[in-house]
Amino acid sequence: MDNTTLIDGKAVAAQLRRDIAAQVEVRLAAGKPRPGLAVVLVGEDPASKVYVGSKVKACEEVGFLSQNFRLEVSTSQQELLALIDRLNADPQIHGILVQLPLPKQIDVQAVIERIDPKKDVDGFHPYNLGRLAGKAPTLRPCTPYGCMRLLKAYGIDPMGKKAVVVGASNIVGRPVALELLMERATVTICHSKTQDLPGELAQADIVIAAVGIPQFIKGEWLKPGAVVIDVGINRLDSGKLVGDVDFASAADKASAITPVPGGVGPMTIACLLQNTLEACAALEA
Repeated sequence: MDNTTLIDGKAVAAQLRRDIAAQVEVRLAAGKPRPGLAVVLVGEDPASKVYVGSKVKACEEVGFLSQNFRLEVSTSQQELLALIDRLNADPQIHGILVQLPLPKQIDVQAVIERIDPKKDVDGFHPYNLGRLAGKAPTLRPCTPYGCMRLLKAYGIDPMGKKAVVVGASNIVGRPVALELLMERATVTICHSKTQDLPGELAQADIVIAAVGIPQFIKGEWLKPGAVVIDVGINRLDSGKLVGDVDFASAADKASAITPVPGGVGPMTIACLLQNTLEACAALEA
């Protein structure tokens, strides 16, 4: 651990938020409107409530207009789609975020696809994912975008490196693989059916862990000097938050590693703010 760089997502995110706040001040001085973000929460999921609270607070910090919609767990799909239609048409709102997961009576994909792609600040709409796949990104999925900004902030260039992504979700695994490909890394995506995951990780210069299993990836699986970006946020029975990587053993092997908490998490929210600012500018153009 002595020679391992701890990648401080809190510090990088704080700088990005300061930059965004300064750009909002410039907008207001020029007589332009505040960027507006609508956050929609359906139900009472405790983790979702915490995330939504953090997002609303971050909006206020940088000077955004923030609208917070809390809907009952029994809300129908049609009611949620009707709200999205209203927000799509609202000129004060430049970004729409529907907090996942949603109750089982609601089709998540239908909700994602109902959001105007120009206001899809989560970057989940097929249009925005397709732009990323086509190397012409517009609004990018926030967590993968945050991972890439962390690498850049610490001078870690993926070009020519072997990157292994563990997890194949549409939220992190697939889009972060596309981000790495865009930076000319050689990318392998691993998942629950991958044979010999330790063998794959032993060759990786950069590891992105997004599998959703606490402390799943062991330090002994890693190549000495690997860079480890741990996207996982898991709460143990003790209440302690841990990532998808066994931090203690991985920190002995890695040249740089993100902590949990304080690594990727703050970057996700900062990149959501960045996307909202960019959406606001694009909608004005």
